[in-house]
Amino acid sequence: MPKKSYRTKAKRRARLAGEIQKENLQSPKPASAQPQLANKASSVNRNPANHHQYLIPELRRIGIFAGAMVITLIVLSFILG
Repeated sequence: MPKKSYRTKAKRRARLAGEIQKENLQSPKPASAQPQLANKASSVNRNPANHHQYLIPELRRIGIFAGAMVITLIVLSFILG
């Protein structure tokens, strides 16, 4: 059932992207004469969790796979050794 979780995450990301686009379209900001600061980061860029949502589940899968391989090697060393 892993596809189900990917689908729900994709739906959530699509919904959030749609909401952001609606916000940008609904609230046009008037052009100002003051220059904006170039080093000012947006709120989306400040939170790295938004950019790397896939990282924790992927690391968990890699850890489980690596642990299973180590256990298999230990068992094989006792059987064959």
